[in-house]
Amino acid sequence: MTDETHTLHIKNMVCHRCIMAVDHALRTLNLHPLSVELGIAVIAEELTPDLRMRIKETLETLEFELIDDRRIQTVQQMKDLIVKLVHYSTNEIIHTNLSNYLAHTIGKNYGTLSKMFSEVTGTTVEKYFIAQKIERAKELLTYNELTLSEIAYLLGYSSTAYLSAQFKSMTGLTPTQFKLQKEKHRRALDEL
Repeated sequence: MTDETHTLHIKNMVCHRCIMAVDHALRTLNLHPLSVELGIAVIAEELTPDLRMRIKETLETLEFELIDDRRIQTVQQMKDLIVKLVHYSTNEIIHTNLSNYLAHTIGKNYGTLSKMFSEVTGTTVEKYFIAQKIERAKELLTYNELTLSEIAYLLGYSSTAYLSAQFKSMTGLTPTQFKLQKEKHRRALDEL
């Protein structure tokens, strides 16, 4: 081991179970992860080409993917920050200005980040953010623990009407129609 750390950028890490799975996979390879977060793992070991290939192959069996391209790494970081913001943060954070949040956290101009996101994904940051918020709304509607008004507030919508309009635009259903369905059609976060 060296005193240097090595960062791995990993695609498709969208939940706490993903973090545990990646941590376990790295330990199975006799590595010592210093930290594992959404989209990023830091290891102490020197990242030789052979080790990188073993990590890549191990992660692929779990449907994760190592990312080498810096632009793709940045876009994945943006996606991970949005997932974390929408699905795992408190309501104070969800009311944050998205462009300021991303620019500040990543340390790059939002215009540059937005353009890069669109070029790499074929969609805008805003559309991705809305898609994540609608998936979160579906999850909360399925639990049936919060009112639509509470869900709208939690997700940073100015009104239930605005949430309902976006929900219907994205799903073809009103939130009430979605709640009444026997089968709740939700999408995996890494498919958005």
